[in-house]
Amino acid sequence: MVAYALRRILAAIPVLLAASIFAFLLIDVSGDPLSDLRMAQPPPEPAVIEQEEARLYLDRSIPERYVLWMTGIGGNGDIGLLRGEFGPSVRGPSFDIGAEIAGRFVVTLRLVVIALLLAIGLAILTGVISAARQYSAVDYGLTFAGFLALAMPTFWIGALIKEAGVWSNRELGTGFATIGANAADTRGMTTVERLNDTAAHLVLPTLALMLAAYAALSRYQRASMLDTLNSDYVRLARAKGLRNRVVLRRHALRTALIPLVTVTALLVAGTIDGAILIERVFQWRGLGDFFLESVARNDSFSVLGWLMLSGVIVIGANLAADLVYGFLDPRIRYA
Repeated sequence: MVAYALRRILAAIPVLLAASIFAFLLIDVSGDPLSDLRMAQPPPEPAVIEQEEARLYLDRSIPERYVLWMTGIGGNGDIGLLRGEFGPSVRGPSFDIGAEIAGRFVVTLRLVVIALLLAIGLAILTGVISAARQYSAVDYGLTFAGFLALAMPTFWIGALIKEAGVWSNRELGTGFATIGANAADTRGMTTVERLNDTAAHLVLPTLALMLAAYAALSRYQRASMLDTLNSDYVRLARAKGLRNRVVLRRHALRTALIPLVTVTALLVAGTIDGAILIERVFQWRGLGDFFLESVARNDSFSVLGWLMLSGVIVIGANLAADLVYGFLDPRIRYA
């Protein structure tokens, strides 16, 4: 399995390289990073604009800038992905893109990971129940709830849940936090108090992001479970006199999880996109907020850094899915 994982990682390098070229060209033609400076009133001196163009490497050709962005060769020490430098920012020489991404990544990671884990667990539970009780009132109710969540846009789900949290705090005296990922000032808090504060800020945005992911996963799990329950080996297990609970848990569920793993790997990118909207609704200072700020400022290297990190996460999720296949399906062997 280790050899297989290494081969997959090596195979991902050309994919990331092609994605980096496409992303770089797309960002390069999307706008001028110095447009605000050029249109400033009063107009800046030409020397100031030339200085900024040189700092942002806009005075070089597109191929040269791409090679510089990847390798850092010929740069000023502030650029080169292979050296761990994301490049200069339009927000000034003191703005470190790498450090900003690292700090915000932790904020977004806890939201995305917890939401995905909860969505997967809930989708498995409801999918199995719906399939085991096909066409029952429970099945119809869960199906309706799944399609309802699937039909609602992510930002609208977030806005509704935020308003529900505000109402609950006002009318019922609950302690849901509706703004930010943490309290404005955590100095003086004990470890337990900080954990409670983080949990209070996590509940509502995690619920919003979880519902968006759960809606799709539950439908796939139900369909996969129904297909597995109608297979010959499950019928044989039942004919041998095994209890229905044992058949579901030991024989059907494991096989039915394989399509869910595939969908989950594909859903990682959608969850990252959904986190952008949820972070804006709840005013989190995570990667989603960083991406929107960078786009608004035409901060090319910041947007490119976000895109490359997202690409690595998606490729890593697909690699993890391939490895999980071997655990779920004994017929799969990695050489």
